[in-house]
Amino acid sequence: MIEVCCAIITKGDKILATRRSHGMHLGGFWEFPGGKIEPGETAEECIHREIREELNIEITIENQLEPVEHHYPEKSIRLIPFICKINSGIITLTEHSEFRWLAGHEVSSVNWAAADLKVLDEFFRK
Repeated sequence: MIEVCCAIITKGDKILATRRSHGMHLGGFWEFPGGKIEPGETAEECIHREIREELNIEITIENQLEPVEHHYPEKSIRLIPFICKINSGIITLTEHSEFRWLAGHEVSSVNWAAADLKVLDEFFRK
């Protein structure tokens, strides 16, 4: 089981979705940005590092949701979602091909990675 963190970054009534580049695993699918927890790193340290590396912004964590598990054919992940706000910086993509701010009624307009669909369900239940 691979431990992974993701950030549900909010701005008003919208959430940030990022599209995986085509060379990546699950290329073309949309996700919440984040990545694998490195040895000796806490989940909170991981999400700050990953967002800094992937989006070139600093975030503030507001809340943590329940982790979700998903089993892809090639690997299993435990995804730890954090609800966050942008603290500083302007989004500059380093790994993703695109980003969008989506209102609740727009989230189904993109093709989400399966694990992130579970996070969306958890987020909208709160």
